[in-house]
Amino acid sequence: MEMNSLQDLFIHDLKDLYNAEIQLVKALPKMAKAASDPDLKQTFQTHFAQTEGHVQRLEQIFQELDESPEGKKCKAMEGLIEEGRELMEEDAQPQVMDAGLIGAAQKVEHYEIAGYGTVRTYAEMLGNDQAARLLQQTLDEEGMTNKKLTDLAMQCINVEAAEGGDGQ
Repeated sequence: MEMNSLQDLFIHDLKDLYNAEIQLVKALPKMAKAASDPDLKQTFQTHFAQTEGHVQRLEQIFQELDESPEGKKCKAMEGLIEEGRELMEEDAQPQVMDAGLIGAAQKVEHYEIAGYGTVRTYAEMLGNDQAARLLQQTLDEEGMTNKKLTDLAMQCINVEAAEGGDGQ
């Protein structure tokens, strides 16, 4: 794809996020299955449903831009998901696995927050208020998921991993 303008970069980055979300739709059910804490399982399941909505919002933006969402592989998300897959193959105590899953999920969330913040800003600069609004909605959901993961980690899961992770 030739990039000669901010509009071209906007479309390029949207395609990257679209592919990232498609990859995440496939990965989240596996993460939910690997989690032992019921609240963590529920958080992954809730984020799975949100992620399907993120895909739909991106498709709506692409439709309004008269562009295809296809054609870009998000190598960053591929790597983050691979790290999570490798973690799930480890022989870990359930509470330690849950703590690791939170860490893996937060890496994904931080990547998405950075990406959505960037394209939202591009949309604003390009005067595409509808896209900016849709992207901000997704950005807000990504931030809420990240906060929920932090809360779960700090309130119980990391505490349990610390207590169980030292051989006691």
